[in-house]
Amino acid sequence: MSDDLPDSLIPYDEIVQEALRAVVGRVLGEVQTTGGLPGAHHFYITFKTQALGVDIPRHLIERFPDEMTIVLQNKFWDLKVSDVHFEVSLTFSQVAAHLVIPFSAITAFVDPAVNFALQFQVQGDEAPEPHEAAENDAPQAVAEDGSNVVTVDFGKKK
Repeated sequence: MSDDLPDSLIPYDEIVQEALRAVVGRVLGEVQTTGGLPGAHHFYITFKTQALGVDIPRHLIERFPDEMTIVLQNKFWDLKVSDVHFEVSLTFSQVAAHLVIPFSAITAFVDPAVNFALQFQVQGDEAPEPHEAAENDAPQAVAEDGSNVVTVDFGKKK
């Protein structure tokens, strides 16, 4: 068998990324429907602050010009989920802020309570730049061993 496979005319990588982002939407939709997080579940959601459709306060864009992580645990409200984005209000240094985040802007979703994580490809096949924690009045992330981390990366031919 040859190692020289033809380029796919079907965008499998985009289809898989879209399907995995739909998992995030479904989980957030369940939280919206039930009115809260079940048990010890809580979420760390990382997203591109400059992505198309992201609507966050200017001071957060200045502090996090590329990427930021928010925590949905105790102090969040007004969660609304649509097919293409979610909205949520959080506090940052005890100041309320409303965020609109398209699912296409999300680069990572983690539920440390059950050691579950999804990581999404960054546009342009480049690694995300390091960034500070969002500090939206929630506890710091606890590093996990990653046994349930799903990373999808379809290598491109060079």
